[in-house]
Amino acid sequence: MSLDKKDKEFRFDAISYVDFKFIEMDRVLTNFFPLIFYQGYPNKIMFKGEKTVADYTNSILEDDEFFINFRQHPEIVTRWVETDLLDLVNRGKKNQAVSAPRPLHGSTYRFRNEKKCRDYYLASQLYSLLHHARQGKGESAINYLKNFFFEGFDTHTGKIDKSIILDVETQAILRFVSKEYVQDHWDTKSGNIYHHPLCIGAADLLADDIIRLLVYRNSIPRSVMVEYLKILFAFHLSLYHIRLLKLLPQIIKSSEKGNTCTITSCPFQTSTPDIQTDCFCKIGLLVDMTLQQSPHMQQLAEKSAGYYYQKIPAFIKSYFMLRKLNEFNEDLIKRSRRSRMQGQQTSVQDLLPLMESTYKDERKIFFGQRISRITQNMDEISDDETDPIISSIIGMGLDEFETYIEILVAIRGNHHRKYIIDCLDSLMLKNHVGALLNQSRARNAPRRFTIESKLLEVLLQIAVLQSKDEKLSTQSILIDDLISFLQNRYGIYIDELPLGEGFYGITINDRQALRENSQAFKRRLQEIGFYRDLSDASITQTVTPRYTISDNDEVPNTLIRSATS
Repeated sequence: MSLDKKDKEFRFDAISYVDFKFIEMDRVLTNFFPLIFYQGYPNKIMFKGEKTVADYTNSILEDDEFFINFRQHPEIVTRWVETDLLDLVNRGKKNQAVSAPRPLHGSTYRFRNEKKCRDYYLASQLYSLLHHARQGKGESAINYLKNFFFEGFDTHTGKIDKSIILDVETQAILRFVSKEYVQDHWDTKSGNIYHHPLCIGAADLLADDIIRLLVYRNSIPRSVMVEYLKILFAFHLSLYHIRLLKLLPQIIKSSEKGNTCTITSCPFQTSTPDIQTDCFCKIGLLVDMTLQQSPHMQQLAEKSAGYYYQKIPAFIKSYFMLRKLNEFNEDLIKRSRRSRMQGQQTSVQDLLPLMESTYKDERKIFFGQRISRITQNMDEISDDETDPIISSIIGMGLDEFETYIEILVAIRGNHHRKYIIDCLDSLMLKNHVGALLNQSRARNAPRRFTIESKLLEVLLQIAVLQSKDEKLSTQSILIDDLISFLQNRYGIYIDELPLGEGFYGITINDRQALRENSQAFKRRLQEIGFYRDLSDASITQTVTPRYTISDNDEVPNTLIRSATS
């Protein structure tokens, strides 16, 4: 069955900027750099051509000041460049090519290969979340990310600031950037106006976590901090889109009652202990910490993941509805049946009234024409599998808008479902360092939520930061308080079931599995060096900071105020 291009169009920035595909977070970070550098504008690519591994290797070998001793081992330098300095596509194959230098420094975006460094607009989604975070947290987070990532390099002259101590990998990349430096500019044609995120609370939480993590910028090695930030970005972007799986159908279902999630009515508050209280799209992810040592716990975590992945079809239908209502809205504006102020963006809330009876006749005409075009294609192209489905949908007696959406879901639903699954898997770093999701290699094996050790480290660095008198400092916290922190702040459940999120009761076997999970969580903390257990008493079971931040440390006041407000 063939559809016209207008029928196939799916991506809708008012919901998410992401073009759902498998995404590499290194490339997201690379494309994020010009956005934070140019206040939301993308840059004009001034660098022409493709750089190869040999180009980067020769640049290092020719450096007389810093890498002169490397010349005796060119083979080792080549391997180092390939492994640690460059993001490659088709790594190890004959058609291997450089996507960009690894995002260890903000200036690496200048040398990205656009065709091989696609992020499918995820960088725009990340910037949109930070840009709209409330109470000035988003602006503070963007400024401190810019200061951190562009540290040690004068972007006006292209010179390296030798007074800043950087790790050897970052220095190697900066020396190449300085040698090949060309001044670039922002792309004003693309604009820097971003849609408000549907869940503004998720934006607040992302900004707050970034600000808190950057308190450690002088304590944590730079390369480790870059890895932490990349994992934190992936974690929050995955949580945001998991929320959308639940939120989007609820927005449409509740629109008639006026019970929709809006920026002004969002109860999500990062300053309160239980920030998800009364949240319209509260989530609960049950994570397996036992490393598959408890079969029943594994099954519970699989059930939790399955609950959200099973929401994808309803999400696709809701997505199609809003995307096509937007096309309907544009048609009404062209015919002066609706108005829109110049420069104003159309939001999801603006589209919901179009489903009311006021526009019934207009919908009938507009979507009736779309259905007629599809049925004409049916007559021209024979498809024994699809045509009966379309005919049965048309014969259901639904109105034109509902009929049109059901047809699109029937024809394109599986296509988009596959890519959304790939996107969620990549955002949750499935089976990789920092993963929130795990899946065994067996065919059609179920997915399950988990917390890989590196992601746990990142969340622990944030959890041990306590605020007092608008100052942040690291303090030991009780293990029970940590479990509550993860549950209340992120919706991550360890020692209890997230009732209502795929679970509607608890058995004795469930309780036993949850106790095993709690013990496994403590062992994991001990393995990564955060857990101290002086006795069986719960009051002596504490999580201790790895890096110490005291009230007297030099932390910018604006950073502290943003994190504690």
